Amino acid sequence: MSANSSRPQRETTSISAAHDYEGNRQFLRSLTDGLTPDPPMTVAEWADTYRILSGRAAAEAGKYRTSRTPYMREIMESLSPSSPIERVVFMKAAQTGATEAGNNFIGFIIHQAPGPILAVQPTVELAKRNSQQRIDPLIEDSAELRKIVAPARSRDSGNTVLAKRFPGGQLVLTGANSATGLRSMPARYVFLDEVDAYPGDVDGEGDPIALAEVRTATFGHRKKLFLVSTPTIKGLSRIEREYDASDQRRYFVPCPHCGTMQWLQFERLRWEKGSPGTAAYICQSCELPITEAAKTEMLAKGEWRATAEGNNTRTRGYHLSGLYSPVGWTSWADIARSWDEAQHNDAALKTAKNVLLGETWMESGEAPDWQRLYDRREQWKVGTVPENGLFLTAGADVQKDRIEVDVWAWGRGLESWLIDHVVIEGGPSDPGCWLKLTRLLSQTWAHASGQHMTIARLAIDTGFETSAVYAWSRAVGFAQVAPVKGVEGFNRASPVTGPTFVDATIAGKRLRRGARLWTVATSTFKAETYRFLRQDQPTREEITAGAMVPPGTIHLPDWADGEWLKQLTAEQLVTVKTKRGFQRLEWQKLRERNEALDVRVYARAAAWIAGADRWSEAHWQELERQLAVDTEGLAGPEPVKSSARPSAQRRTVRSSYMG
Repeated sequence: MSANSSRPQRETTSISAAHDYEGNRQFLRSLTDGLTPDPPMTVAEWADTYRILSGRAAAEAGKYRTSRTPYMREIMESLSPSSPIERVVFMKAAQTGATEAGNNFIGFIIHQAPGPILAVQPTVELAKRNSQQRIDPLIEDSAELRKIVAPARSRDSGNTVLAKRFPGGQLVLTGANSATGLRSMPARYVFLDEVDAYPGDVDGEGDPIALAEVRTATFGHRKKLFLVSTPTIKGLSRIEREYDASDQRRYFVPCPHCGTMQWLQFERLRWEKGSPGTAAYICQSCELPITEAAKTEMLAKGEWRATAEGNNTRTRGYHLSGLYSPVGWTSWADIARSWDEAQHNDAALKTAKNVLLGETWMESGEAPDWQRLYDRREQWKVGTVPENGLFLTAGADVQKDRIEVDVWAWGRGLESWLIDHVVIEGGPSDPGCWLKLTRLLSQTWAHASGQHMTIARLAIDTGFETSAVYAWSRAVGFAQVAPVKGVEGFNRASPVTGPTFVDATIAGKRLRRGARLWTVATSTFKAETYRFLRQDQPTREEITAGAMVPPGTIHLPDWADGEWLKQLTAEQLVTVKTKRGFQRLEWQKLRERNEALDVRVYARAAAWIAGADRWSEAHWQELERQLAVDTEGLAGPEPVKSSARPSAQRRTVRSSYMG
């Protein structure tokens, strides 16, 4: 009996001792937390109760109100743990409140349903900026969050710019360009912001969305992913691909006249020509005009409706254009005005489609007809720069037996003129070839005003005989010469990046960081060139009557022959599938020789490097002042038939002010 009575005592002592281990206590605590049901409160309810918008991060500071953007309510409810939805896809225009909804999602998790969060921006730098400009104010200005998350400056807080610890979880912020950041930890919650700006492949490890999503695998049906973006190019847009695979929800609102529920479409926004302030929406049923004053009530009575069957019942997709932007944000008149201003300018139309309408842009890579370009060539004095050309750049393509150079003049709105085509025989192995290229840098071309101009910047391709290009560029100086490397793809934050320092071999010796290299998104500039070439141009009579040429107009001289024009139009843009099944756009040659297109791209990159895409009005006025340009006659140069080369002019305009 004594033995029997002692056995339970030993077992109790053993279990009690086991409970003393810290690891077991943590395990039991985690088990208890895992069994605790998620709160019934939704993200929208939390935001209305606790969220305070900071004056540093929001246009309208103060208490957050879902009623201000009622279309965000269902989206935030879908992000709530009480909802069975796992993936929420939001393809949207700018100024719709998506960013604040994402911040509400993060704030709710920290306060109500703690767990590991992964928030991804396009780059690590943008993640740092978002942390300082959005996440820090979210925490500091919301009392409930301020109690939970210690400030980074606190000793032993465990918090940094890219990591915020809180009881039961941690927020990690990273960039889609960092494979290390994307696989840093398991995550129950993932917020992927501006996914169309993500790189196609991160560090050779694959698609960044897939890398981030795999981090949620261990959480099963308890995971939540929020994918948000303004769309970009059709066929490349990640957010459109995700939306198309979803149930494709649209926000239906009632007509204030007849009550018909409908989703707002840009085609039904009408205004008087030249008067965007008259913009009104035409009901699809009663055809009566709806003024913007009715928008607030329409939004309040609106509802999301699925318009397709998605591939996954646990995924919901939402699309919202700028037409739904609340009163006081982007107005219908603003959209009409922007649309009017974007006409005859594909780059501006692309921005309007993406940012205002939340729709993808169809990038047309169809090569212009070279014969049409041949027929519309223009005449101006050989060897001179027309009046509206304000600075010169050049592009150089290095071949085995020659270096081909085109010199382009540039004016306001990226209007351009082909000024000279130079073929330097000999190739990179011939010192005399490089000497002639050096002399070209100091050559002058006469401006219509009587000044002489030199090349502000020459961009030279490094794809062939890289060492020779670096050596020459270093010898003549990087102030006027920019070695460039072309890369494919449209999903880049900037068409030109750099310069980066690279090693160079000079006189047989390896010089560390001996050259500066610029990276050029050739796809972007090829598409732009073809858009500009396809633009309709006013006739000589229309110009005389005061018509303006469209921004970006490319003027080709009458000495540009058929072979050169065929080279300029030698490629087309096609859609191909990758090994992983994704689509991408790729430039393919229609003929073997394409030097004219390549050097045009390099000359355009040189204009970007010089700063033409970012110059202020004051800078353009200064160029006009130095060249004594008559700003009253900026409609276009008066074509002339004389081919005589002008005599010596009074002074040379150097490139020192080109910056």
